[in-house]
Amino acid sequence: MTYRGRFAPSPTGLLHAGSLAAAVGSWLCARHAGGRWLVRMEDIDPPREAPGSAQAILAALPAFGLVADELVIYQSSRIAAYDAAFEQLRKADLIFPCWCSRSELTIAGGIHRDGRCIAPPDPHRAPAWRMRVPDKTVTFVDELQGPQSQPLREVVGDFVIRRVEGFYSYQLACVVDDAWQGITQVVRGNDLLDSTPRQIWLQHCLNLPTPRYLHLPLVLDSEGRKLSKSERSQEVDPSSPMASLRRALSFLGVMPDESAVHPSELLRRALDHFDPNQLTRCSDHHAA
Repeated sequence: MTYRGRFAPSPTGLLHAGSLAAAVGSWLCARHAGGRWLVRMEDIDPPREAPGSAQAILAALPAFGLVADELVIYQSSRIAAYDAAFEQLRKADLIFPCWCSRSELTIAGGIHRDGRCIAPPDPHRAPAWRMRVPDKTVTFVDELQGPQSQPLREVVGDFVIRRVEGFYSYQLACVVDDAWQGITQVVRGNDLLDSTPRQIWLQHCLNLPTPRYLHLPLVLDSEGRKLSKSERSQEVDPSSPMASLRRALSFLGVMPDESAVHPSELLRRALDHFDPNQLTRCSDHHAA
């Protein structure tokens, strides 16, 4: 099967050093494998979106030499596909409506288990819908972070598939779209590593293929915290891309070619020296 990778940002702010490193890492892995690199805009959470950020991110990527091989997909245009997956889960009795609030769950220990709700049904307001999680441990081997194991019931519990407002969860939309786009390897930041067991379980329940996974280390701020678009952390300047691109390559363990003049040239030369097996699991690198 031809390698198919993707970069899937959410439009909660402008492209920053951490998301640029993830984009470059996924691009390098795809090109190293002789495959295709896709871009998907994960715009299914309108309350968290920053106006204009989707367009700004998509405009910035080519300035860094990162050009998708196919048309960009917007998750906001894919609601019918999520509806179909939702109905498939509902008919299989794998999801259930839930009126429990976060505060009620916090009092009860913070995790919803065994389909047992604290709050009674309320006909006057819409419920969230949760995945009925069994007492099962999901294991997989991350191609950078190594063997992983998560007991779903104990660690995650019955997780939300569709929110009270009607918005579908990241977990469901990501799984449906990775399968639809034929993604063979997911390369993304290590902050999403603990989401992977939930996604693998959803893939199993929806009879969808499971791609390979590789979770990159995170770019940290000067105090050792994950960079956040919502905090406008270390935004990169697409009008002057070379310095930020060199830092991203250096973070990924690729010595950038100082003689390269254009981003595409810099990436092309970096690819000659890139080996995904040489990536490091963790990083003490900080954004400059």
